Amino acid sequence: MPHQIAQKRLSRTDGHRKALLRNLATSFFKHEKIETTSTKAKEISKVVDRLITQARRGDLHSRRLVASYLTEEAVAKKLVDQIAPALKERTGGYTRIIKSRVRPGDAAELSILELVK
Repeated sequence: MPHQIAQKRLSRTDGHRKALLRNLATSFFKHEKIETTSTKAKEISKVVDRLITQARRGDLHSRRLVASYLTEEAVAKKLVDQIAPALKERTGGYTRIIKSRVRPGDAAELSILELVK
């Protein structure tokens, strides 16, 4: 019986899940809003909050850690130079999940994950 699991498996292997989270995080910071399933939105929210907290430090090490996780260098630069300074006064809770609709094809519950400004 697995105990103390830090994240949901999302019916994927470890490598696939890691790639999915990296791509969703990159898309989120690129557009500052994404629509995905509710379960994925909850998981990506944790990752995004950690990345924003890291980027708020703004030093070279933080920039490199953020850039190593995100898949596009321009998005990492946008996070550190624009998004993180705008959220400097917040103590957490950088994202908001809003339930939006049910997808017609498979009846999956979709949510919008957006940045709180």
